[in-house]
Amino acid sequence: MPRTGLAFATPTAPDPQALYIHWPFCVSKCPYCDFNSHVRDGVDIDAWRGALLADMAYEAALTGERPLSSIFFGGGTPSLMPPALVETLIAAAQDHWGFAPDIEITLEANPNSVEAARFADLAAAGINRVSLGLQALEDEALHFLGRAHDVAEGLAALATAQSVFDRVSFDLIYARPGQSEADWQAELARALAFGTGHLSLYQLTIEPGTRFATLVAQGKLTPADPDHGATLYELTQAMTAAAGIPAYEISNHARAGQQSRHNLVYWRYGDYIGIGPGAHGRRSGMATQRHRKPENWIGAVARNGHGSQSEDALGSEDRAREALLMGLRLHEGVDLARIAAQSGIAVSRLVDARAIAQLTEINLLRHHGTHLQVTPAGLLLLDAILPQVVAI
Repeated sequence: MPRTGLAFATPTAPDPQALYIHWPFCVSKCPYCDFNSHVRDGVDIDAWRGALLADMAYEAALTGERPLSSIFFGGGTPSLMPPALVETLIAAAQDHWGFAPDIEITLEANPNSVEAARFADLAAAGINRVSLGLQALEDEALHFLGRAHDVAEGLAALATAQSVFDRVSFDLIYARPGQSEADWQAELARALAFGTGHLSLYQLTIEPGTRFATLVAQGKLTPADPDHGATLYELTQAMTAAAGIPAYEISNHARAGQQSRHNLVYWRYGDYIGIGPGAHGRRSGMATQRHRKPENWIGAVARNGHGSQSEDALGSEDRAREALLMGLRLHEGVDLARIAAQSGIAVSRLVDARAIAQLTEINLLRHHGTHLQVTPAGLLLLDAILPQVVAI
């Protein structure tokens, strides 16, 4: 377990920040995935432990005055990490930054029996929230998505996770080719019956550079019609709200108090540290990015003591624009006055008042004082709304 007795945040402490740790390795590459994930025959755990600790120490020297509110182990498949390595990284983070009293420490996991067998050890290492990549509750769909588990194995892993961790989330992908409204309704109803506190529900999108993109280009795969996808999205919102797990972001749903605190740091435009291959970060007005390829990243750490590829100062307009684009994904919306104060840019320059008035009139936006919120109907059209509203 992480050590006790270390300093925790006090009411007068600086605003907390988040830490993201990227583990890039997977057993196989899923055909829909455009994340920074790689398949390798073997991984030198000792070398990776040293490199991750060095990368963390570099960032801590620049940000160590502020405690961590969350840690997120993403990938790749971080549940492939030895629990002892996870424990070492958590302990180092606690030494460097200190933890907020209610710190959330999440690890993404594949729902198969081999990785589920490590859940108890991961909990003992300090993980208190797990995010499972179930992706579907039909064996045929799992095969289509290139997943290594079947439904029975996935549900057994979910049961193990719910018995071990205080907080559990899982992902599902819908709007799959050939999936009817009745199909998704039945699958989502089954998912909601498991009682988890958080669900991430994503429409299948064809990302450039993926196997699915190649199949679409070859005419061997036909994506779901966008109108059908919209119908499934509306069904998703209605069913999750009725079950007491409404959307708090376009694709993320949670019971009261169960929102992902780590992801809220991103969407509320807080500061976060990113270490490991391809990890992004945002600290004190700087955008940071690590080398993407594992071999390039670990080579950079060996040469320089860190894996950073770029550290770019964000201008006032960049910061304001990103805060708007991220914050308007959230059901809670944004406080324009807060963004104006942080960026030094007047509210009148941040957004297009005429567009806001027009979109409010047709119930796609809500606008009260300096608070701006996209309505549930508007979230379905967010990609079209944002360019009209964001003026900078």
